Amino acid sequence: MERRDFVKTSALIATGMLTSGWAVARDHQAAEGKRVGIIGLDTSHSEVFTRLINGNRAASKGFKVVAAYTEGSRDIPSALEMKPGIIKAVKAMGVEIVGSIAELLQKVDVVLLESNDGRVHLEQAVPVLRAGKRVFIDKPLAANLGEAREIFKMAAEFNTPVFSSSALRFEKNVQRVVQGAIGEVTGADVYAPAEIEPHHLDLAWYAIHGVEMLFTVMGPGCKSVSRVHSDGTDLVTGVWENGSIGTVRAIRKGTAGIAGTVFGTKGIAQLGPFETYEPLVEQIVSFFESGKPPVTADETLEIFRFMDAADRSRKKNGKAIHLS
Repeated sequence: MERRDFVKTSALIATGMLTSGWAVARDHQAAEGKRVGIIGLDTSHSEVFTRLINGNRAASKGFKVVAAYTEGSRDIPSALEMKPGIIKAVKAMGVEIVGSIAELLQKVDVVLLESNDGRVHLEQAVPVLRAGKRVFIDKPLAANLGEAREIFKMAAEFNTPVFSSSALRFEKNVQRVVQGAIGEVTGADVYAPAEIEPHHLDLAWYAIHGVEMLFTVMGPGCKSVSRVHSDGTDLVTGVWENGSIGTVRAIRKGTAGIAGTVFGTKGIAQLGPFETYEPLVEQIVSFFESGKPPVTADETLEIFRFMDAADRSRKKNGKAIHLS
């Protein structure tokens, strides 16, 4: 399954769920402190997250998406193709379209940075961080490791909370493992679609869903990464400091999904498949309210070091790259 097809399918799953009881509320204004702004209307997430937040104001703790700045990717065809439809859908939910990030920041209290293209995230995030607005940055956080580091550096400099995450981190089967359902995790094998976008780290563009699922159950502490590459598939192997081994099968040919198997001292469990964005949106809303990121900068940066090492291993014909 190509990335574009998977995105459309995921959006349909979420939207189909929403139409049965998640009608978008338009009649209540957001209180000051609860106004959400979106940057980037070139991804289905912008539409789905707006429906989830505005469609159940009780679950979203009074937060409401009120304004959006449309600009995201400048040259990724799939994003540019999607953009007009997303703008139309978000406008239909009563969201005001504004002409700049500066104008957006005057109207909102917190921000969803949703631009499809990780290359623009740093430049778009800096004014938000400088303004002191808590911000969720959708995956990929950045196009490469250096820009990811710079985003967290700016967040620290401006003392503004930020986090980034795939929805798969909060998938119910993943969270059962995190909560100890199979004892101590001894290893995991995950798979994900992995279309390569040449301006991003290979795994960051879409296989990051699988990478984040892997790190959620394995935890931090990966010490080395190696990669076997072919035209249709990559197999990326990480070795953790405690001896555990985790793999990511990155699929570009044939049927793909996002799921996996995790091994523990008390059992073996399945991860995935993806079902809904609701758990992620709940985490975003809690973050907006508390200012406490559910994923640390250190863990997100280790994920980027893993993906960066995978790229370097590919260029060195599969040689193991040490993250230190």
